[in-house]
Amino acid sequence: MAKRRNVLLAGLWGMAAHAARAATQDPAGSDPLGSPQWPDLRRKYTQDAPLRFTDAVQVRTPAFADDALNVPLQIDARALQAVGGGIARMVVIADRNPIREVLAFEPLQALPLLALRIRLEQASPVRCLVQTRDGHWHVGGAMAQAAGGGCTVPGVTRADGSWSKTLNQVHARFFSNLAEGTRRLRVQIMHPMDTGLVAGVPALYIERLELQDTAQQPWWRMQLHEPVSENPLLTVEMPLQGPKAFRLLGQDNNGNRIDAEVRA
Repeated sequence: MAKRRNVLLAGLWGMAAHAARAATQDPAGSDPLGSPQWPDLRRKYTQDAPLRFTDAVQVRTPAFADDALNVPLQIDARALQAVGGGIARMVVIADRNPIREVLAFEPLQALPLLALRIRLEQASPVRCLVQTRDGHWHVGGAMAQAAGGGCTVPGVTRADGSWSKTLNQVHARFFSNLAEGTRRLRVQIMHPMDTGLVAGVPALYIERLELQDTAQQPWWRMQLHEPVSENPLLTVEMPLQGPKAFRLLGQDNNGNRIDAEVRA
């Protein structure tokens, strides 16, 4: 019996040693972008649920962004619309930002296609983690190059003091996209989106947005975080057919409310 127990213990020690060696040899956890931060990010955002890296999640950004405060980003997960019962949510993160989570998007009745601008503190993998309704995660990403410092310098309206005069004003417009059979909603919300990483400037950023129709049914939701650029400009694709009148509702982390009519 003792011999059998020793054999069992030796086997367990061998498995642990093998796992340790694998972690040492592959600190990025088989991440295609080779990010040492990825294993911790995976545990934080997916709790080790089933996950795969896939080209079905497209993350597009310029080869080099001259303005680290406004790095263009497009996320396209339409290839997953019929996978796993459909898309529950999409989480955008920047591995090397001091504040890594950019936003979470629930497409609901919109398409899983989103464009925005973000702040980057340094060159970083930027990725989108898409959770389908079966609980599985599908991950795509791109390496974003930028001059740096985007999270630790004030935006233009904070620097000139004009932000308080336009806070939470909304400009929104629909565009027909007949080639895709959709209509494109472009929304800009005037807000400084302060990260809290500039000396003497506390964090002030939009926390949540929701687009509702006149029956108060949500068409999409977003939870925003500090790395979204100043005066967020958000582009969402929606079905061509549907209501002509909506309401955009939201709130920032200081309780300032957003309430604006949006018409097609």
